[in-house]
Amino acid sequence: MSEQEQKQAPAASSVTTETVELDTPIQRGKQSVATITVRKPLSGALRGVSLTDVLQMDVSALCKVLPRITDPALTDAELRNLDPADMVQLGGVVAGFLLPKRAKGENPDYLEA
Repeated sequence: MSEQEQKQAPAASSVTTETVELDTPIQRGKQSVATITVRKPLSGALRGVSLTDVLQMDVSALCKVLPRITDPALTDAELRNLDPADMVQLGGVVAGFLLPKRAKGENPDYLEA
């Protein structure tokens, strides 16, 4: 995966994130946001959406999930005005986080004996 990084939380758990470079930066007043960090969602961040819709990159589902897992947090208005190419990039990252290791070609820990 491109630009994927792992950050260690103070507890023993790790949080997976991926940085997305936007084709069209978001304007926030005088500030321009050109990169978005997407955190792998936990189940709570996926409440109220169908996993199938997220995997199919349904825009309505992504608009519910992305504000919960992006840094800086994207607003509803920013998501509605987002360049479609950027929505595809962000949706692809989120969908990739939901795939099991086996589907991504990674070896699960239990197979490493």
